[in-house]
Amino acid sequence: MAVIGELFGGVGLLGQGLRLWATSPRLMLLGAVPALVVGAVFVAALVGVGLAADDVARAVTPFADDWPEWSRGLVRLGGGLAVAALAVLLAVVAFTAVTLLVGDPFYERIWRRVEQRAGDAPADLDRGFWRGLARSAGDSLRLLLATAGVGVLLFVGGFVPVLGQTVVPVLGALTGGWFLTVELTGYAFDARGRSLADRRRGLAVNRARTLGLGTATYLLFFVPLGAVLVMPAAVAAATLLAREVTTGPTAAPSVGPTGPTAGPTGDYHPPA
Repeated sequence: MAVIGELFGGVGLLGQGLRLWATSPRLMLLGAVPALVVGAVFVAALVGVGLAADDVARAVTPFADDWPEWSRGLVRLGGGLAVAALAVLLAVVAFTAVTLLVGDPFYERIWRRVEQRAGDAPADLDRGFWRGLARSAGDSLRLLLATAGVGVLLFVGGFVPVLGQTVVPVLGALTGGWFLTVELTGYAFDARGRSLADRRRGLAVNRARTLGLGTATYLLFFVPLGAVLVMPAAVAAATLLAREVTTGPTAAPSVGPTGPTAGPTGDYHPPA
């Protein structure tokens, strides 16, 4: 029951983020613009993948060419769904990373507004743009590679009858939600001097709450225009989650080269 409560607690954080549409509509509209532009590109790419899914399914299942028609069709249906699921998983995480990079000034303002309203906001830190951009892109690439690794396993599982059409999609949503939240919490963790490894470790300690927020956001991305409306709210919600993770009783310490550190460093960079 405690785990379920934490899952719904994560969903509740997204609800708090969505309320910013009522209290700060202009700021949220600014955050929606990058999501709209980047989202249009990714939707077009996903449509292309969907159109090619059958051909890809045939290409990866040559062993089924001589099977009876019903079994060949079943395996290739699973293969097509697996291709689509893998493309969607990678697209959602990549969309989030690219949108945060493109809309960095807007999302940073949303993050800062939430920090100031919640109180005890981290101090503004000087950052080098190019150095920060390089580190942010590097972190995003690492997360995308990790997503791809898990996605390939889910892709293979998609060929298993029944399991591939039931359990695998659920695991895909949970996986997408996890990596999505790791991306979105970058502002708050980075401002406190926490590395990507610290971020993942801290969120792992609060896994149920993290999955609640991330999975709800992931699923809402599939609603028409959902990603556009939810993206700025998700940044706000992720900020609240990061504050809980870094200041709560289960907060994981930041581990630097010489051991645990409690405060921010001057090496601030945009989120992964």
